Amino acid sequence: MTNNSSTGIGRRAVIAASGAALLLPHSVLAQNRAEAFSWTMLIARAQRLARGAFMVTPFFPGADRIGYDAFNEARFRDERTIWNESGDDTGIRLFPLSGTVQQPVEIALVEKGRATPLRYDPAMFDAPPGNAVRALGPDAGFAGFRIMNQARDGDWLSFLGATYFRAPAERQFGLSARAVAINTSIAGKEEFPRFTHFWLERTGRSSVTVYALMDSASLTGAYRFANELTPQGVRQDVDAVLFTRKAIAELGLMPMTSMFWYDQADRRTRTDWRPEIHDSDLLSIAGADGTVHCRPLVNPSAPRVDVFAERNPKGFGLLQRDRNFDHYQDDGVFYERRPSLWATSRKPLGAGQVRLYAFPTDSEYTDNVAAYWTPAAPTRAGSRIEASYRLDWSAARAPASAGLATVENIWTGQSGEAGVDRFLVDFAGVPTGSRPDIWVDLAGGTLVKKAGYPVLHQKDMFRMVLDIRRDRGRPTDIRAQLRAGNRPFSEYVHYPLGA
Repeated sequence: MTNNSSTGIGRRAVIAASGAALLLPHSVLAQNRAEAFSWTMLIARAQRLARGAFMVTPFFPGADRIGYDAFNEARFRDERTIWNESGDDTGIRLFPLSGTVQQPVEIALVEKGRATPLRYDPAMFDAPPGNAVRALGPDAGFAGFRIMNQARDGDWLSFLGATYFRAPAERQFGLSARAVAINTSIAGKEEFPRFTHFWLERTGRSSVTVYALMDSASLTGAYRFANELTPQGVRQDVDAVLFTRKAIAELGLMPMTSMFWYDQADRRTRTDWRPEIHDSDLLSIAGADGTVHCRPLVNPSAPRVDVFAERNPKGFGLLQRDRNFDHYQDDGVFYERRPSLWATSRKPLGAGQVRLYAFPTDSEYTDNVAAYWTPAAPTRAGSRIEASYRLDWSAARAPASAGLATVENIWTGQSGEAGVDRFLVDFAGVPTGSRPDIWVDLAGGTLVKKAGYPVLHQKDMFRMVLDIRRDRGRPTDIRAQLRAGNRPFSEYVHYPLGA
């Protein structure tokens, strides 16, 4: 099943075999000895680590026997919550190891420049008799952690497995973020670094700073996440310093991962009774020149990469724009309440590409979509790469499309003429009486005719209809936009018809 809370592993595919070296032995962790700690020290540590050979951490014995049910049955005891102060959104609870996450991470608490490692204690977890978590020894260590809300009945941020982390909107989890993506779109070459150490610092009544050390065969990294729970959603200011061990063919920064099975536009892969199933429904990119690109997601018949060349984009994100319960009819996991995630660099990115990678899925249990920024400059061995960006997890629409008509719905089907497909876009935010021009460009097909008109009884909605004869044997890539003269009136729509 799909989980609404990060207490469960759910369908997040964490690659357990992506192990990394643990620099502190468990005996040090058990001694509970405080040590000096700072961001500068963490960067230096990551740099030293990159100069040595990558070492894979063995799986902890017995973790492989902890399946999905056993993991979810093992509950962290409420009274053991760390920073369990009334009225604060900073309570920390820990995850046990499992068959999905078999390599422990070191976790320490930071106060006044001193870091105190947490000691693993099996008594932290309440598990029924026979649960395999009970059999883990006192040196097992933790799989990750989550930050609880004031009521302690839900979490607002969690880190669990590899470098994955996620936050909810309207108490519903959906897509995930990662620290870095390596060779994601290169078949058989993707690499999954993992966080080996965390340091947690309470910085306010609703804010926690998380420091993390990352390791993998290709690079190491120091990360600082300044996390805050705001009325608009979770906000993270992220600083990262990466050190490469070897050249990387495709480096993805600010990566995010989601699931798209089907929507109303194309139900070829649908086998479920629900009208739509997806955690995100489009990629949005805010270009430096004011252009807002909208690429509705699809479930492709084969792995597919879409590339959007940009220089210093204002931001990008995977959005769940459709927030109408009637479109999903799921009264258990509430897809209409899934968060959108928007990434904004806090310093110029230079030249590069926003890449969208997707592969086929036939269920809701696989994250089959990834979006990330790839710098134009090659990533060579011995490089130091710095990134500084903000992540906003929210149920609200991303800020990129302010002032423009936005894509509300996509529809596809037959036109009624043999060999001609129909592609429709409903744009929201087109004032009554407006008559924007329709601009269209096609690759792999021929435009037969186009039309546009206000939708009756739907306030400020405008429908664009394109009839297209596709070239045989390949998808037709559509680019379309509403314009007023030479001025953009809407988002710039990209769609792979028949992908």
